[in-house]
Amino acid sequence: MNAARRMERQQHRTAWLFLLPLLLTLAAVAIWPLGRSIFFSFTDAYLDAPSDYGFVGFDNFVEVADDPVFWGAVAIALLLHRAFLGRGIVRAAILIPWAMPMVVSARIWEWMLNDQFGLINKLLVALGLVEKGIAWTADPSLILGTVIFIDVWVTTPFMVLLILAGLQLIPEEIYEAAEVSGVPHWKRFWSITLPLAMPAIGVAILFRTLDALRMFDLSYVLAANNENTMTMSIYARDQLISFQDLGLGAAASTWVFMIIGMIAIVIVGLLRLDRAAG
Repeated sequence: MNAARRMERQQHRTAWLFLLPLLLTLAAVAIWPLGRSIFFSFTDAYLDAPSDYGFVGFDNFVEVADDPVFWGAVAIALLLHRAFLGRGIVRAAILIPWAMPMVVSARIWEWMLNDQFGLINKLLVALGLVEKGIAWTADPSLILGTVIFIDVWVTTPFMVLLILAGLQLIPEEIYEAAEVSGVPHWKRFWSITLPLAMPAIGVAILFRTLDALRMFDLSYVLAANNENTMTMSIYARDQLISFQDLGLGAAASTWVFMIIGMIAIVIVGLLRLDRAAG
């Protein structure tokens, strides 16, 4: 027994030894910047003089929380997430947008939606649906819908692949037994497919929600710091870069981290409850 325990302790030490380089790298590239950002969120530092600061407590957090633009950015992120659900699945074609870098996709759509030379507008004019090109990315009433559409187009493949992976894990024997028993197709979906695929769907929703909450590149490329499409990341960037306010920028970044963390915890908790109930 003692020999077995010594062997187990030695295996644990070996495992930690192999994990040490990874943990040190993680601390260098993630934990240290996050900790530094949280530290500055309690100060009045500016980006041009980060060493000249004073502590202001939670004033920066309160100021960010009182800014309606920030919560508008949160709402936009959640809207982007909800807009995705329920979209159709086209297995082959949707792999193309997923393989492209987001900036490249945003630029392609920006060119296609150009009001004078864009392919979309030329097609609409040729079909007689509009008299002249529409400024999709310049019109405040259209830009949010445009960003949502492109975001759906880009991120659909990721959701599809996760859900398909879950569907492939469902044993065919269950469907065969249901077919022999005369269970109709719609009931097989509600009673077999949907419940058994729910863990994969939940994971897909979790990743998609977190992806929407942290969005930066698509909105920034198409609309820069337009408040109609401003996400939380863009808001934090503007406070830090545009206004040089290191304290507010750090506080906004910390808010983003906390909101994403809380939503992730809630979704994971719901998934565990659903699994326990099943």
